[in-house]
Amino acid sequence: MSLKWNSQKKKLYKKYAVTASVSVACFLFLIKTFAALATGSLAILSSLVDSLSDIVASIVSFIAVRISSKPVSCTHRYGYFKAEHLSALVQAAFIAGSGVFVLYGGIERLLNPFEVKQMNVGIWVMTLSLLTTFILVLFQSYVAKHTNSMAVKADSGHYVSDFLSNGAVIVSLFAVKFFNAFWFDTLTALVIALYLIFYAYKIAREATDFLMDKELPDEIKKQVLGIVLKTRGVKGMHDMRTRDLGGVYYFELHVEMDGTLMLEQAHQICERIEQKIKKLYPEAQILIHQDPFGLKEERLDDFLENCLL
Repeated sequence: MSLKWNSQKKKLYKKYAVTASVSVACFLFLIKTFAALATGSLAILSSLVDSLSDIVASIVSFIAVRISSKPVSCTHRYGYFKAEHLSALVQAAFIAGSGVFVLYGGIERLLNPFEVKQMNVGIWVMTLSLLTTFILVLFQSYVAKHTNSMAVKADSGHYVSDFLSNGAVIVSLFAVKFFNAFWFDTLTALVIALYLIFYAYKIAREATDFLMDKELPDEIKKQVLGIVLKTRGVKGMHDMRTRDLGGVYYFELHVEMDGTLMLEQAHQICERIEQKIKKLYPEAQILIHQDPFGLKEERLDDFLENCLL
């Protein structure tokens, strides 16, 4: 992932992404409502329900991005970044609810078959939905790559599922139109429903990991470890803890140095470490505790097994 954009540019593009998301969700909801009423297709109805959940989720994302963009305050000195992950949990709940609703409708339609009408209207509307969704996903993916925004990622995930479901619905409508395979319409709706439930679980798990302060990937931790141990004056390192504050990485570590060093000398060594880490992660927050080398003390590393540090 890239973290090269500055804070202001990240905030601006996150706002662009969520604003575009709300606008597209409302547009798709309107045209799919027309298509669902005209055709009676359960597959289109399932996609309509998905778009309705997208409206709610996109509004939640919009609010979360505004909150997460607030500067640090006396009461929130780490910032408000976790608002985006709270919003992702709300979005996951809406996605799962949509999936259950569509699943229920699919089972009911299997028991009580219904003939789908106005195939051409449905095909044209869903093709327009497919193209609109594709353009939005490209933009959201671009923004998510450069901002690492959980809110934008979750929102983009909605529209990736929307894109797939739109394509599946188009295939379903062609199957009904040319082969009279009305059962295929119901089958498509059931597949979309199961996918929505699975995707809701995936989003909720990632958001929960973040809120529980899951460690950063080992690749990043190894980079920091290498930087510290190669810094002149460092004799060791222990008890490193890391977390993602929402596109801003937080590093806490204990650096071991010669115990006879003057405080100013030890401080200069830590400054060099911070500068090197910030070359890789410019907005990183770094807390370094200075320890005399060879000091015997109780360490976090002593209680952890099979960890990098």
